[in-house]
Amino acid sequence: MATTVEPDEVDVVVLGMGPGGESVAGDLAAAGLDVVGVESRLVGGECPYFGCVPSKMMIRAGNVVAEALRIPDLAGSVEVTPDFSKVASRIRSEATDNWDDAVAAKRFTDKGGRLVRGTGRLTGAREVCVSMPDGGERTFRARRAVVLNPGTNPAVPDVAGLAETPFWTNREALQTEVAPKSLIIWGGGPIAVELAQAFTRFGTKVTMVLRGSSLLSREEPEAADLLAKVFRSEGIKILNNRDITAVAHSDGIFKVQLAASSRTAPGAGVSELSAENFLVATGRTPQLATLELAAANIDWDGKHAPSFDEHMQLTDGLYLIGDAAGAGAFTHMSMYQANIVTGHILGEDRGSAESHAVPHVTFTDPEIGAVGLSENQAREAGLTIRVGYSEISASARGWIHKSGNQGFIKVIEDTQAGVLVGATSAGPTGGEVLSLLALAVHARIRVTELKTMIYAYPTFHRAIPEALADLK
Repeated sequence: MATTVEPDEVDVVVLGMGPGGESVAGDLAAAGLDVVGVESRLVGGECPYFGCVPSKMMIRAGNVVAEALRIPDLAGSVEVTPDFSKVASRIRSEATDNWDDAVAAKRFTDKGGRLVRGTGRLTGAREVCVSMPDGGERTFRARRAVVLNPGTNPAVPDVAGLAETPFWTNREALQTEVAPKSLIIWGGGPIAVELAQAFTRFGTKVTMVLRGSSLLSREEPEAADLLAKVFRSEGIKILNNRDITAVAHSDGIFKVQLAASSRTAPGAGVSELSAENFLVATGRTPQLATLELAAANIDWDGKHAPSFDEHMQLTDGLYLIGDAAGAGAFTHMSMYQANIVTGHILGEDRGSAESHAVPHVTFTDPEIGAVGLSENQAREAGLTIRVGYSEISASARGWIHKSGNQGFIKVIEDTQAGVLVGATSAGPTGGEVLSLLALAVHARIRVTELKTMIYAYPTFHRAIPEALADLK
């Protein structure tokens, strides 16, 4: 007769120890709760090992190369020899500990938490079964809460031959020790454009293949146009409105078959590209299916994030945070949600989840920062709007900056409310300048107030009142 093993009783189970999950689990453990964190991969998630941190190290290094090459326009002469091994070494030693999460795991356990390695699934609203690496299983029943933070994986389209090749996603690209001589990048989103420019600055010949008509299709068209112009000036080839129909790899070379998409004029033809490496950057896939949400009586359509309340609860004591929650696939959004959930579990008021002012930055050169609604989104929402625009190069700081001063400020005003509902800040420090605009959108500061503020001179921020003055 089989023996039934009773679940281990704990206060909280956190399923997925990415940035938000690690934050919730660590803070609750530090508060004295009995917390189990479940993770099958690296504690800390995508961001510190394959995303935000190592990619920005690569971008920082590439930007230094680009800035050095601007010296002839500003300060004299220079000879630059890029060395990719420097940044590859830094990623290994400083950012990822050679993709070892011992430090992050210890950070959690030192707070009193228990780390369980394995893949978890729900067997009830507050019950999690963990499949262990050795083939065994453990079940935990939470007295207070279960927090789901499953994250996402790179989306890999089903294309003939692709699975049989050593293609890259962002994970492999950020582990390479050598910048390839040539690289085909499939995609035009943030990951694609950031890595395209970074590798180009270390001598890689990059060709980008886009399904749609522009880079950064979710940003303002002015941002896409600006970035395309900069990329082409740096030698990056951009192929718009193309589908990839087959991929092959032999003798160290990728061969990629292209076809005109349905958005391309007839007769655009079929072509073939070849390169040393092939990077698939076509989006991310939320890892919700493995959670078995039905076991907790949660309705899920298999595509979109299930609905949750203002405290990120799917149902009483069951929370969903992070990329899979669908409110913005950004580390800062996951941490924001984690703080709300931690407070709710502890009985503290840390606010409720809002998504009207989610900021995000694409760390290209120029940086593209945006918050809230785009002009098109605002119009589709039925708002009566005014739009203001100013060029960074026309500001005093932009004129002083000279080489590399491309950029703009664009603001969207809801005229009925008299507040900004969206803004874009593109330029040499676009992500930093965005902070003021993010505050304005988040706090719903009236445009009349923003127009009468004092803006330090000469800063890139001085382009903001110029855009406000242009509202029409």
